[in-house]
Amino acid sequence: MTEALVRSSLRSREMAKLTQLIDNEVFRAYATYTTIVLLKMMLMSLITAYFRITRKAFVNPEDTASFGKGESAKKYLRTDPDVERVRRGHLNDLENIVPFLGIGLLYALSGPELSTALVHFRIFAGARIVHTFAYLIPLPQPGRGLSWAVGYAVTISMAYKVLKTALYL
Repeated sequence: MTEALVRSSLRSREMAKLTQLIDNEVFRAYATYTTIVLLKMMLMSLITAYFRITRKAFVNPEDTASFGKGESAKKYLRTDPDVERVRRGHLNDLENIVPFLGIGLLYALSGPELSTALVHFRIFAGARIVHTFAYLIPLPQPGRGLSWAVGYAVTISMAYKVLKTALYL
């Protein structure tokens, strides 16, 4: 019986810690903007599928089954510049949003001011959205490059703050 009470008490304390994290405004801001950029990244998968279907450009033989069999379907196993452009945009998201997720979480937990954290999160999310439009439309350079650089700089800024706070740099 005593062991069960100890486990119950530990669970209650862990739940209290989780509740404190959810009540943290900076963490909630992080969760909000992380959700936005992750949904944007997920949208890139749907856009890729749309371009594959409308351009009839597939990489897997089973994806061409609705267009015939054998040699008639093989012509749809090809690359398309529009599909590849969307894929490159999606890959760029993976290369930039994933580091933001980890560094942003550490940053949110490092105790920044809410206003400063919101600036970081909003600029990052905005830069990634602009980057996507710059890739898909496409917008002339340096639009895409600048939007990438702004998002990258935000992630570096948060990383610096984490290192400075945690390691006293």
